[in-house]
Amino acid sequence: MNKVKAMKKNKNFYCGIVLNLIEGILAGFNFMFIYIVIAQLWKNSLDMKTILKFTSILVGIFILRLIIYIFGYTEGQIGGAKVSKAIRIALGNKLKNIPLSSFTKKQTGEYINVVTSDVNNYELILTHKVGDIVKNLTLSIMITLFTGTLFLPAGCLFFFDLLLLVPTMYFSFKMVKKYGSEKSHILADNVSNMTEYIMGIQTLRAYGVGGTKNKKVTESMKAYSNISYVYEKKVIPIGTVYGILTWLALPIIIFLASKAFFSGLIDAPEFIIVSILPIFACKLFGALFIDFTSYKNLKISKNNINNVLNEKEEIKMDKQLVVNKWDIEFKDVDFSYVNDETILENLNLSIPNQKLTAIVGDSGSGKSTILNLIAKFYPAHKGIVSIGGEDINNYDAEKVLNLISMVDQDVFLFNDTVRNNIRYAKMDTTDKEIEEACKLANCDEFIQNLENGYDTIIGENGGQLSGGERQRISIARALVKDSPIILLDEATASLDIENEIKVKKAIKNLLNAKKTVVMVAHTLSIVQKADKIIVISNGKVAEEGTHGQLLKKKGKYFHMWNAEQNLI
Repeated sequence: MNKVKAMKKNKNFYCGIVLNLIEGILAGFNFMFIYIVIAQLWKNSLDMKTILKFTSILVGIFILRLIIYIFGYTEGQIGGAKVSKAIRIALGNKLKNIPLSSFTKKQTGEYINVVTSDVNNYELILTHKVGDIVKNLTLSIMITLFTGTLFLPAGCLFFFDLLLLVPTMYFSFKMVKKYGSEKSHILADNVSNMTEYIMGIQTLRAYGVGGTKNKKVTESMKAYSNISYVYEKKVIPIGTVYGILTWLALPIIIFLASKAFFSGLIDAPEFIIVSILPIFACKLFGALFIDFTSYKNLKISKNNINNVLNEKEEIKMDKQLVVNKWDIEFKDVDFSYVNDETILENLNLSIPNQKLTAIVGDSGSGKSTILNLIAKFYPAHKGIVSIGGEDINNYDAEKVLNLISMVDQDVFLFNDTVRNNIRYAKMDTTDKEIEEACKLANCDEFIQNLENGYDTIIGENGGQLSGGERQRISIARALVKDSPIILLDEATASLDIENEIKVKKAIKNLLNAKKTVVMVAHTLSIVQKADKIIVISNGKVAEEGTHGQLLKKKGKYFHMWNAEQNLI
């Protein structure tokens, strides 16, 4: 769904607007009938029959307004909900096509803010603000015209107040554009920090930096508090000045109307209604200022939504990645996540077909980045990454990922059953195939002991399972997917000894099949039987070979191995 279609209004929305306009017109008739009743009373021609007649008319108008309001409100809500639904679908489709390199910490906060707060704000424009503006503006015009027919100077003053709204909104919109946009960016950063804080709350508490002790979060909250104060400080005075100027109409109209009454230019009923109407009109003009300011503020959300919908997408290519072998090669590859912070530089390496290749090296040397480039989570900035001799840059990321199973250190699980979490790897997998995969992944036993076995809901991100159990579920996924390439990213890191042993057994079963396996490891003991070991240092290949060959070279791997052995 494209941006234009997602933002397109519908007949329900326009129907709601029309009904709001009609309600505004009908509301204006109330004052006309009140004036007629006062005039009849002044002429001493008011009787019970006339009172009942006008009361019935007012009741009829009220019932009609109520019916119109109900239908108008319902149509507006339906219309706005349809648009926001289309926007959410469009954003969902957009996010899956945006390059993963866009999902930096800052932009992730902006994306979260857009798909939640901004969509809700834009829906509020459609379902409430536009309707309120149409109704209040219509009623304001009705009152102005009616007052002008009774006493022209009063009508001119009301018209001046409405015209005064134009420069007032100009200054208000300038402040909203400047400080409202800044507030939106700070909120996105705040969302990022809060998300990071919540996700890492256990670690933060363990180190005593939870709550107000967490400087990053408190500074982010303070920044949002400050911009909110500045925003209100800039906008409120504009509304206050406008309010003072509009309310000056009240004493001026009463003064002018009094002179006109005593001069015989208007009679008592006209004087009374003209003196009362400014009280209602000035409140209405103030409401219009608030409505327009809120509309402009909420429209920032529409701009944020458009910015995401206009973001550059990955180039789509229909052709499938079909090769006869699954060797992987990096040729003169450069890559960095952030400008001027090079991770890989002129990297050249080869990973043999259907062999186990281990990648080791210091923390931050670029090991996991190599896996990210193989999976095409990120494109290489320079050079070629190929599978089976085919440059993966010529294929969609999804086409590449179809050939790859991944087991990460940080396993992501859905708040769903064990069975469904594994089935995400291959939706047409049978229950029997899932259970067979779980036996090979060394997780069938603990699954059977869960309350509902394979149908147990495991909580958000698998919160009811231990780290080792989540890791084995991830391995079961990889077995179910049965891809020719397997990427293991420090799969046994952060596990206790018992779980590490179980995960290693599961990985062993995963490696039994003839597949191209690339393993990033933090400990060398689990990679010594690899067919090939590649040592990465500062984004380049420092050395490569088998465990025995590397020890004989007495290079970086040799020193890493000795250092690890001395720790045991």
